[in-house]
Amino acid sequence: MKKTKVIVKDLMQSNYVYFLTEPAGRNFHPEFKPELTPKEMLSLGVFGGKYMTDCRKEFPEAWYRNAKLCHEFHNPELNYFGINASKPLSYWRQKGWIYREDPRGWFQWYCRYYMGRRCRDDERQIKRWKAMTRHIAQIKKNCRKADLNCRRKQRQSLLHWAYDSRKM
Repeated sequence: MKKTKVIVKDLMQSNYVYFLTEPAGRNFHPEFKPELTPKEMLSLGVFGGKYMTDCRKEFPEAWYRNAKLCHEFHNPELNYFGINASKPLSYWRQKGWIYREDPRGWFQWYCRYYMGRRCRDDERQIKRWKAMTRHIAQIKKNCRKADLNCRRKQRQSLLHWAYDSRKM
């Protein structure tokens, strides 16, 4: 595959450049098996609709067709489970979980990884994604199968990490 250069100009990055070196949605690390694509996540409702509202030029327009977004503010009602399951970006920064090239955090990394970017932070982010399985275990232990009203906050958190908690 020919490298594709991406130049980012949005509210959080200006003239950040990266390269797509893999085909979109393919050639993932063997341990990274997300159940949802970024497009599916945006259409289901994640991050209170506030995430990615100024990034339309960076990602495929199709991702935004049915996306539940709110440019003005974080609106938990837009989340699939209608509940706030997010910490503010300042919390993530304090924990040291924000990679300098992805100032919005894990989902920005995932969107870029999905599109074909590979970077030094991939291994760490995949490890963080795998750690979310603790929430899957809690849902399976405490909820009847497909009881979407059980542990809604954990289910929404899993959606934020590309796990489809509707199937649990």
